[in-house]
Amino acid sequence: MTDHPLPPTQAQVLELLQEGRVNFLRLQFTDILGTIKNIEVPRSQFEKALSGGVMFDGSSIQGFTRIEESDMLLAPDLSTFLIYPQFSREEGERGKVARIICDVNLPSGEPFSGDPRTVLKRQIARAAEAGLTLYAGTEPEFFLFERGEDGRGTTRTGDHAGYFDLAPLDKGERLRREIANKLVEMGFEIEGAHHEAAPGQHEIDFRYQDALAAADAISTFKFVVKRVALEYGLLASFLPKPVAGVNGSGLHVHLSLFKDGHNTFYDPAGEFELSDTALHFIGGLLEHAPGMCAVTNPTVNSFKRLVPGFEAPVNVAWSTSNRSALVRVPAKRANSTRAEFRLPDPSCNPYLALAVMLAAGLDGIAQKTVPPPAIQRNIYQMTVREKRHHRVRELPRDLYDALDSLERDEVISAALGDHALEHYLRAKRAEWRSYAAVVHPWEIEQYLDLV
Repeated sequence: MTDHPLPPTQAQVLELLQEGRVNFLRLQFTDILGTIKNIEVPRSQFEKALSGGVMFDGSSIQGFTRIEESDMLLAPDLSTFLIYPQFSREEGERGKVARIICDVNLPSGEPFSGDPRTVLKRQIARAAEAGLTLYAGTEPEFFLFERGEDGRGTTRTGDHAGYFDLAPLDKGERLRREIANKLVEMGFEIEGAHHEAAPGQHEIDFRYQDALAAADAISTFKFVVKRVALEYGLLASFLPKPVAGVNGSGLHVHLSLFKDGHNTFYDPAGEFELSDTALHFIGGLLEHAPGMCAVTNPTVNSFKRLVPGFEAPVNVAWSTSNRSALVRVPAKRANSTRAEFRLPDPSCNPYLALAVMLAAGLDGIAQKTVPPPAIQRNIYQMTVREKRHHRVRELPRDLYDALDSLERDEVISAALGDHALEHYLRAKRAEWRSYAAVVHPWEIEQYLDLV
């Protein structure tokens, strides 16, 4: 791996803002659930913003602080500076907009332990102590839906295309290209884009990058996709399973650990050409998958994707071939050796999701966790007895069970930290209670005349 270029200085960013004729600077961060937040400052406040002098009310942000200790500071990460492309004529008339992703600090200047980006940076620091760097290549999927006459989103897709189809079947081709072009213009390295398996479903693939940059990219990507879709009069949705009976949207993550420029997952003498480090890392992912599930698959709807028959994992197993496994090792080796983690969906907070993946893998390495033998057949078609024989466990069946699994998993709980864990569990249990109290149309249709 090549060394990262040095981040620009404050003076250099100010010069770029001036040269780019930028009128507004967005200081971007996320709440505990992964929702993008920002404070936008005009040109007159650029110097103050870049020096970390912008304060905000943390008690108003989901999962941050109580009202009696609300003051928080935004600490810009200057390496994340970029100028947004023009999304509409109206934006061009009021001037260009740039953004910088920020860490959240306490008034003392200390990092706020509940900031999702800080949670990920803690795990990155743990890996760095052993000389290791996590790289992640992400494959986010999403749906494009038509809007109704009232402007609200529908689940009508307007196309009937499938996997890798072209126009005219693929009616999202122009929009998908526009998204990819905007991302490239912003400096992201896009490896590919295509129509996915379900009507109206699309995927855009990012080249692998270090874990923090990968999380930053996904956060910005979701904004760009929604913003471009809006210009086309469509709704872009990252809901994991918006339409029953078709594939849901995943966020497959290709993981590898590098040390001194070499991929530690590769061993030409090992089984499947995988090193002990790779096997232990995979073992950690499998061991802690139930505990991670509430973070990587954080909504009630997430578990309607995790059902057999739609290319989403249901069982805790790994393979070097079939895509029904939770972890798949693609065929490429040497520095391209990686473990594809197929559990996450795009509704997750990417900072927390990558933090728990790294924590699980590091624990597997520390404990020398040996995964069960790889399974090369379709796991969906295995009997209960066969699954027991191959030590295949099931994932949690719903958000309620996943939250219990998270609380029981000491490694994943510790990775989040006390503050983030407490607030995350509180928010998600409230979400579950709200869902459980609603009478759904299926129940009326199924039971009203029968009982």
